[in-house]
Amino acid sequence: MLQQKIKDLAGKYAEEFISVRKHLHAHPELSYHEFETSQFVQSKLKDFGIPFTVKATTGVLGIIEGKNPGSRVIALRADMDALPIQEENETSYRSQNPGVMHACGHDVHTTILLGAAKILNELKSEWEGTIKLIFQPGEERNPGGASYMIKEGVLENPQPAGIIGLHVHPGLDEGKLSFRKGRVMASADEIYITIRGKGGHAAAPNLTADTILIASHLIVSLQQIISRNRNPLTPSVLSICSIQGGHTTNVIPSEVKLMGTFRAMDEQWRFKAHELIRKQAVGLVESMGGEIDLHIDVGYPTVDNDPVFTEKAWRLAEAYMGKEKVEETEMRMGAEDFGYYTQKIPGCFYRLGVRNEAKGIIHNVHTPKFDIDERAIETGMGMMAWLGSSVQ
Repeated sequence: MLQQKIKDLAGKYAEEFISVRKHLHAHPELSYHEFETSQFVQSKLKDFGIPFTVKATTGVLGIIEGKNPGSRVIALRADMDALPIQEENETSYRSQNPGVMHACGHDVHTTILLGAAKILNELKSEWEGTIKLIFQPGEERNPGGASYMIKEGVLENPQPAGIIGLHVHPGLDEGKLSFRKGRVMASADEIYITIRGKGGHAAAPNLTADTILIASHLIVSLQQIISRNRNPLTPSVLSICSIQGGHTTNVIPSEVKLMGTFRAMDEQWRFKAHELIRKQAVGLVESMGGEIDLHIDVGYPTVDNDPVFTEKAWRLAEAYMGKEKVEETEMRMGAEDFGYYTQKIPGCFYRLGVRNEAKGIIHNVHTPKFDIDERAIETGMGMMAWLGSSVQ
């Protein structure tokens, strides 16, 4: 039985791929600079006897053909980049690159796809169709590595009937998975604002255009776009996360810079909100005597799990794991460039539990202490291989 063979191989290779994950974790690279990671992935695929091509400089596309290669095509995706975070974990595999850390689990994602690839290649006489292995760069940085991989044809010749991706979930216990049909993650756009005005002495604000005061009013005012214009039943978030201006106690600066993010679960509202942000920001700043430069960097779209394709994957996961270990995942205002794939073909983006309170593995992604229960790697690569070999 294919399912049992996959489970047996996942168990057999678990320690091998735990070591792979430790290597990747210790050598993180930032978005679009995954040169060593890409070479590592390529070397592993060579070892497995899997043909591949390099895409988007550091991306890798592997191909495994089973029986009747043209009968069915499925894509499996992993991201490879890390974050600009200084790791605080004291482990043997902690990051060796100062200020760079796999704090979002992309080392785990890459490891799992490599493990699934080895299993699928070993069992390729026992499943139908073709599997595309997409190892992509730059998930953490606009415009998103997925967009580059798509432009370079990873979803063409042949076009997959569907694409599957996973993400570690530190809120879910190891040994569990979670799925959701329909919209599952938000869009994400970056906001950059520069406010300029005549600076001067803090004791004579009447002779200045107080850029600090203008920025303060603007930050508060922008929140009203969400609270007064958005449909209350549609989640949306606008957060200003950086204020840079001024260097001393008695000088009103001539320039203040703001940076932030805008998230939405509705694509129509998303772009309407962009216009409201522009209109309100320009009007307020100019009315207070300042000048403004505003740029909204349009980022990732929403992630939409195809209901039919995801239902099939969900049922297969229950058959592999046991129904009690598969849950419905929550909607998240976080964003993922996996949304670019789901705009093109049916997709399923699911969550892999990595939490273990007894071991102190409780920290969220994008934090200096994020880590995983490594037993999740066996679960993850077995599940990815099972879905890749079986979903229609």
